Amino acid sequence: MIRFLLRRLAFALLLVIAVSSAALLLTRLAPGDLTSELGPRARPEDVARARERFDLNRNPLAQLGGWAARAARLDFGDSFLYDRPVSPLIRRAAGNTAVLAATALAIATFLGIPLGVVTGSRSSALAACIRGASLVCLSIPPLLASLLLVFLASRTGWLPSGGMTSVAAIDAGWPAWLLDVARHLPLPALALALPLAATFERLQAQAMTETIHQPFVVAALARGVTWRRLLIDHAWRPSLRSMCAIYGLAIGALLSGSFVVEYVTAWPGLGRLMYEALRARDIYLVAGCAAMGGIFLAFGSLVSDLLLFAADPRVREGSGK
Repeated sequence: MIRFLLRRLAFALLLVIAVSSAALLLTRLAPGDLTSELGPRARPEDVARARERFDLNRNPLAQLGGWAARAARLDFGDSFLYDRPVSPLIRRAAGNTAVLAATALAIATFLGIPLGVVTGSRSSALAACIRGASLVCLSIPPLLASLLLVFLASRTGWLPSGGMTSVAAIDAGWPAWLLDVARHLPLPALALALPLAATFERLQAQAMTETIHQPFVVAALARGVTWRRLLIDHAWRPSLRSMCAIYGLAIGALLSGSFVVEYVTAWPGLGRLMYEALRARDIYLVAGCAAMGGIFLAFGSLVSDLLLFAADPRVREGSGK
């Protein structure tokens, strides 16, 4: 188990380094740089000062080496766009994205997996309706889902149509602030969760269909085990292997989806911050956002591996060897 975790943590570290380094190099090598944001009337001394402050006078590899040395001390440099250190900006945005992604993942899990068990274990009108709803949700991208939900929220007034908190809750106490965040959270969380829940439902249904035709399940049914007990005690856990294997990919899907959803719903998360940094050619903010995104991906991959380790004895045997 220890060796298994150490190998996964080493892979996670390499992933974070590779993603953040690639983001910095690609942003640096893209046409233009952050000095274009100073405007055409910027004085030459201001441009020179900005280029020196953000190491634009150095070659990209030397700049990457200097940034990596500082990042090892958790110093990701300064943001040109916000004129402040990158680290506190990243921590705040990453916390907001983590709340949104965790809520969306919980909704997708507790909605998609039970529905997949239903549709994969029986043929009925209910199962047909669930499959039809899943197909619709799979066909709607997060951008369109977020636009539809914002439209419904603005027309009905049931939920706030954007943002993370209202102005009135900023100076309120913690209970009022948390309640206000809870009112703003369902809209972006549903926009991310519905396509993912449909994916979970389809995968779980296929895995359940394959599992109930396995010899050990057929043998249990021949011994007189009831259908409900057969599903719960014999078929459900083995069918979770495929779900456990894709949880890391689900975290990546949430991050890519949040890039659009956060912008449409004005949620102050990592995706929105990354978009603003890319527009401003803010190389250190882009690299910091990419590093945090790599940490999220690595965490999702580690959770996926641990779930698969717990659900599949063959993985435990392989790690022991």
